[in-house]
Amino acid sequence: MRIFPIRASTLLLIVLALLAHGGAQGTQLAPGRHQLYLLHGDRERTYHVLVPTQAARGAPLPVLLAFHGGGGNPDQFRRQVGLDELAEREGVVVVYPAGTGRGQRNLLTWNAGVGCCAYARDANVDDVGFVLALLTDLSNRLRIDDARIYATGHSNGAGMVYRLAAQAPGVLAAIAPVAGASMGIDRSLAQPIPLLHIHSVDDPRALYLGGLNLDTGTDTPHEHSPVPNELAFWVNLNGCGPEPELLELRSTAGAAGDGSNGDPPQLAEQLAWPCPASTPVVHWRLSGVGHGWPGTTHGIRPPAGNTTELISATDEIWSFLSRFQRADE
Repeated sequence: MRIFPIRASTLLLIVLALLAHGGAQGTQLAPGRHQLYLLHGDRERTYHVLVPTQAARGAPLPVLLAFHGGGGNPDQFRRQVGLDELAEREGVVVVYPAGTGRGQRNLLTWNAGVGCCAYARDANVDDVGFVLALLTDLSNRLRIDDARIYATGHSNGAGMVYRLAAQAPGVLAAIAPVAGASMGIDRSLAQPIPLLHIHSVDDPRALYLGGLNLDTGTDTPHEHSPVPNELAFWVNLNGCGPEPELLELRSTAGAAGDGSNGDPPQLAEQLAWPCPASTPVVHWRLSGVGHGWPGTTHGIRPPAGNTTELISATDEIWSFLSRFQRADE
């Protein structure tokens, strides 16, 4: 299957249009949850938004794009990850875009590249273009801070975050994918960007070292990209040194969940490469942990394996992302 990247000239026009609109409109969306629709190409697409109460003050707010995993949907992901609470606490607009599916409203996927996933990949859905159109639409409804647009996602959604960062440079200020990597995407347009990656070496679904596994959402076989290869690309692009430093080590040794109940002991290592201060690469490498969202047990199915309380992915993500804003062009 051929992947058609956005031309640089077209992308530039889209980004410039976004910047021209962002924050220029008065607040139209009231604080609370909203489900919004837009037409992109020949598809009606939808996204959910949590507007915090701080929007009533009128100042431009940061935006966090949160991409559900393959076979998921915005409602499921919102309940799973606790980002609504973060939105109110930190004054950030959280956007849950919806993927596409074969007549399904709840089992949705993203076109994260030639390797993943299911309907969105097979139909070559233009999800990058959809997200750019979404941001323009949102900026017409709400005062947003164009310099502070961030992205996170889980599994297939993590792959979508990587694709968006690579093929829409200059839009995102920083990214934080969880339990997923990109799949055979064109990265010729990619530019340095701050990156936090959270992943378990024992993930039974998104294989840390790559290899053949079942497709999220359809259970058909597909090849996973090795996480070390993904990180190596961004480490090199960001101008970092090749060897990471261990910044922090957490363990369940001597505590509940130390392996005495039959579950494996858990480990969380925070690794950081020697990078320019403006484009760090940080990795929470977990062990004894499955494919869930660290810090929550909501929505965890048996094939996903164990979750962990060693870190809260939601808290770690915002602590990292909120340090950065996109530099003025």
